Amino acid sequence: MQTISPPVNDHLVELLVLADVCRRAAAACITAIVPYLGYARSDKRHDRREPITARVIADVLQAVGIARVFTVDLHTPQIEGFFYVPVDSLTAVPTLCRALSNSLPSDVVVVAPDSGRVGMATDYAQFLGAPVIVLHKRRESGSETKVTHIVGDVSGRACLLVDDMISTGGTMAESITALLAAGARPEIMIAATHGLLLPGARAKLEHPAVRAVFVTDTVSMTERDWPQLHVVSIAPSAKNPAPPRHRSAARPAICADAGGR
Repeated sequence: MQTISPPVNDHLVELLVLADVCRRAAAACITAIVPYLGYARSDKRHDRREPITARVIADVLQAVGIARVFTVDLHTPQIEGFFYVPVDSLTAVPTLCRALSNSLPSDVVVVAPDSGRVGMATDYAQFLGAPVIVLHKRRESGSETKVTHIVGDVSGRACLLVDDMISTGGTMAESITALLAAGARPEIMIAATHGLLLPGARAKLEHPAVRAVFVTDTVSMTERDWPQLHVVSIAPSAKNPAPPRHRSAARPAICADAGGR
């Protein structure tokens, strides 16, 4: 078990070395539990001569003998296709919805910060019984985006911004500005599965309109003394007895033959 979060390269090498140890010890099957898959955003080329690093990660995980991968809320579904071994992508949406349910006003709308998160926002909306709003954005750089228009009416409504991860906080900050400019009530909640919260992210999210930020423990939290931050465990408990819901069809509980190892 290893989450590939910052420092990403250190955690990745630790996982590879551990898998190699297991393989050399004649393990019959090696399963990697990777709650957060690092480099998942590098899943396609935006221009010529750019790497698709998510595919490289898939290749090296399989090269050391890993025969099955479990992860939570992959950045994009096509990453599963980078692997030849079975990949089980779970979702933390039901868990986050249970944690959020007592904190949301009755007129809340679920907001997808871009078109890529519409599916996730729809899952939230179904659990919470709320409408979905979609923000369309243009990426200015690797860490900066600009919202061009909003699909749906947020005037006078409280908003729940959802995403699979928060890294620099730039997408959320731009979304908050766009929602308030469109007349949204200054009562915004944020929910994301992976709270990477890189340096500077907290400053962007400590907006007067932000009431709370909910993330899960798929990534170890380094932030301390932040009253608005709520870390929700994805582990089963008395209040949350069921594991995260599986996104795709069930697969047989067998390990693929990873190169005869």
